[in-house]
Amino acid sequence: MRVLLVSSSGGHLAQLMCLRPWWEKHDRHWVTFDTEDAVAKLEGEDVTWAHHPTTRNLVNLARNSAQARTVLARYAPDLVVSTGAAVAVPYFWLRRRRHTSSIYLEVYDRVETRTVTGRLCRPATDLFLVQWPEQQRLYRSSVLVGELW
Repeated sequence: MRVLLVSSSGGHLAQLMCLRPWWEKHDRHWVTFDTEDAVAKLEGEDVTWAHHPTTRNLVNLARNSAQARTVLARYAPDLVVSTGAAVAVPYFWLRRRRHTSSIYLEVYDRVETRTVTGRLCRPATDLFLVQWPEQQRLYRSSVLVGELW
């Protein structure tokens, strides 16, 4: 299976790294930010460096949307997986044109309120996973997988 893993660097990327036993069995490509922690964690991996900052930055949203079109076409994933943040939004919406499946994993540390990225990606997600029972109340039809730390 060809898997595209998309996330911000830092904690979002750390959450995806917890899934290593699963993703290391698949052909994979990463999209994240060119930061010191991401470069170290993804050494030897196939990576596209996204544009940041993304929070309330319409120019980088446009740049990441154009990049998403290119990456989705070039890599042709079977599955897009993300833990957020904003860099994931164009990938989740644009992957629908290619009939690619998607899984979104809500972050560990937002238990009482929904994240902006979770709200934006939810309508474009095939499987929405949460780590806390309280998060299931925030996202109808989400699936509880438990904490990934």
